[in-house]
Amino acid sequence: MTTQRKADLLLVLITGFWGCSYYLSDLALGEMPPFALCAVRFLLAFVLLGIVLFPKLRHVNRKTLLWAVPAGLSLTLTYIGATVGLLYTSISNAGFICSLPAVTTPLLTFLVYRKKPERRMLLCLVLCTVGLGLLTLGNDFRPAPGDLICLLCALGYGINLLVVEHAVHQPEVDALQLGVFQQLVTGAAMLVLSLLFETPCLPQTPTGWGSVLFLSVFCTGIAFAITAVQQKHTSAVHVGLIFTLEPLFSAIVAFFFAGERLAPRGYVGAALMMLALVTMEAGFPFLKRKKAVEE
Repeated sequence: MTTQRKADLLLVLITGFWGCSYYLSDLALGEMPPFALCAVRFLLAFVLLGIVLFPKLRHVNRKTLLWAVPAGLSLTLTYIGATVGLLYTSISNAGFICSLPAVTTPLLTFLVYRKKPERRMLLCLVLCTVGLGLLTLGNDFRPAPGDLICLLCALGYGINLLVVEHAVHQPEVDALQLGVFQQLVTGAAMLVLSLLFETPCLPQTPTGWGSVLFLSVFCTGIAFAITAVQQKHTSAVHVGLIFTLEPLFSAIVAFFFAGERLAPRGYVGAALMMLALVTMEAGFPFLKRKKAVEE
């Protein structure tokens, strides 16, 4: 198994964690406001990782800390969109829109680096976009107010993927340390927002605490640390495309734990998303032919 294939499989596992996060966030938001939830989620994740990984974090250089600032601020924008938007739209719509980094990342890559996506990637983007739409959007396709807020998530995470991809290829930047310290920046920023605009509070029930702990440990601490490290072995566009599986996992969790059922077209959408992932991983020769001829 190649290094990139291993990286992709780990990223698929992380995407599964994030698919669970919509349901868990919905539970937690019943007990605490959105900025407070994000502050606790990211600061607790940072503390836990700091304890477990202390030997690897005790000697962090200035350049890694500097890159953690834009990485953490872009994550702040991401989770403002995802968490606040979830208050004003359905879980399905939030899952679709928050998975749009699969589309925004190639667009941002083109705008920043003038790097045109290859034919295979363009096909996968089309399959993912159509599949996600069939899986999650309603018949009228009219956005709820929260849908527009969720667009901040797609934009913010697209920026984060590009920032982290650029940072981890700098010789002085430690990918693991960057993945951990960006969470400190995000948690601190969310705490400030909570103090300014909310009345901060903690969960009041075992269900609330269980949701927050799972979000902190698996969906935040482990997820972003691994993502930063694995981006040394794959591209930001590749990562963004894998993350389109997030609403598929979210739908599975909702099916078993919230009693939600997909419409027939939703299953078609899920199949298209899986086809996109297989196409990306298999690298069918006819999709590469044009590039080979040009070279």
